Amino acid sequence: MFWLAVATLAAVLFFIDGVDALLIAWQKPEYSHGPLIPILSGLLFLRQLKEVPIEPGPKRDRWAGVAVLLLAIFLGALGKLANISDIVAYATIVWVGAILLISFGWKTGKHFWPPVLHLVYMLPLPDVLYYKVSTYLQFISSELGVYFLQLLNVPVFLDGNIIDLGIMKLHVAEACSGLRYLFPILSFSYIFAVLYKGPVWHKAVLLISAAPITVFMNSVRIAVGGLLVQELGVEWLEGFSHFFEGWVIFLICVVLLFLLARIMLLFHPQKPKLVDALDLDTDGLMPQFLRLRYVYPSPAMITAALLTAVIALGWFALPQRDTMHIQRETFTFFPRQIDEWKQHGMAEILSADVERELQADDYRSAHFVNQDTGKTVSFFSAWYADQSAGGIHSPEVCLPGSGWEIAWLERTDIAEQMNFATPFNINKAIIQKGEVRMMVYYWFEQKGRKVAWDFGAKLLLMYDGVTTGRKDGAIVRLTTLIAENESDDDAAARLDDMVESVMPILPRFIPGADI
Repeated sequence: MFWLAVATLAAVLFFIDGVDALLIAWQKPEYSHGPLIPILSGLLFLRQLKEVPIEPGPKRDRWAGVAVLLLAIFLGALGKLANISDIVAYATIVWVGAILLISFGWKTGKHFWPPVLHLVYMLPLPDVLYYKVSTYLQFISSELGVYFLQLLNVPVFLDGNIIDLGIMKLHVAEACSGLRYLFPILSFSYIFAVLYKGPVWHKAVLLISAAPITVFMNSVRIAVGGLLVQELGVEWLEGFSHFFEGWVIFLICVVLLFLLARIMLLFHPQKPKLVDALDLDTDGLMPQFLRLRYVYPSPAMITAALLTAVIALGWFALPQRDTMHIQRETFTFFPRQIDEWKQHGMAEILSADVERELQADDYRSAHFVNQDTGKTVSFFSAWYADQSAGGIHSPEVCLPGSGWEIAWLERTDIAEQMNFATPFNINKAIIQKGEVRMMVYYWFEQKGRKVAWDFGAKLLLMYDGVTTGRKDGAIVRLTTLIAENESDDDAAARLDDMVESVMPILPRFIPGADI
């Protein structure tokens, strides 16, 4: 028990960045269930431990756990060097699995994967993945909710992220706030599937049903809200939304999950009752907890404790890397004329809601007119001093939210055609709203590299954090209207010309590798 306590205290010291990241994430509504997850995982572990007989004494298969512990320390160190605390949090779960393998040996410890895997539900999703998933589910929920309203003969129109009810408009993010309970429902469905005593395919259905159930309930919430506006007036919507966006959705989803389980029992070979199909026995958990005092002070456990303690103390003894201050000009000084391109009107100021969602440290949004052709290209760039705390949102997510449909998208390297010496990877897209078509170029600036893939930009962010300590980066987007009397190639040539003009001045505002 002593060496287990030493290993735990040393791990808390080493993985403290991940713990801080969890405490911050748990303050958000979608992750507010986080503090319950370790408790529930602990109960799952104690319940499972009842099936394992007490086997004091030496085991020869503990060293596999030490190997997993080294992996956890490596991942934690990688996250600390990259200044990405979420990676440190993920590494903490690997450490928990390692300690179980060391304590019980590989033969027994490997069966404790369900409670360890459940700890994943306390972690925040990577921001890139979170925005993609949440936006996708919001649109599905909104489209389904609008469909229900149309079935009820309620006049409604969905335009991107706006639900138009005629007498009022709802933003998708507001209408879909019930989706914030998707993550606790996913956690509940996982526990439900673990406790369910039935065929594996039953467990799989119960596990994957959480997301469809949540989306369906949120669609019903949108439809009922729209019906209230139509029949009783706008003032009824606020009270309904406050009531129905809370844990009411969660409880209804839980009820639907139980109902689904009841239906699954119709296909169960033994046809049990629901209470018998769920292993809800909680007797004897305290004696199982007290079994921790029998954890054998094996050479593997002592090695793990000393190794974690030495690395944790050594890490704090290292000189702290100085925070790198990036020298750059603010976009306030971005030129109004670039070659033959002259800015038309004032630079655009984004709304407070958009700025809050963007979370950029500096941005520029302006329209430039070619003085020779009279054609317009819109320039937008957002710069981030620290991308590890949120970072860039891909236009693949933002554009559909504005009502634009991405009709065509490809990633391509334009270095050769533009006579650039280094790779210049961009996303080249055609977006459409009604009969209006526009061509878009966008890419991510990562320390002078031009990156088209948002996940690739995140990987480079981690690499740069480890090697140089830099966490800054930016996105650049150029947009132009495709007129009825011109081809897609004409619009592309216009954007190519703008790229060629803007690239020489861009490093003043988005620093490259040499700063």
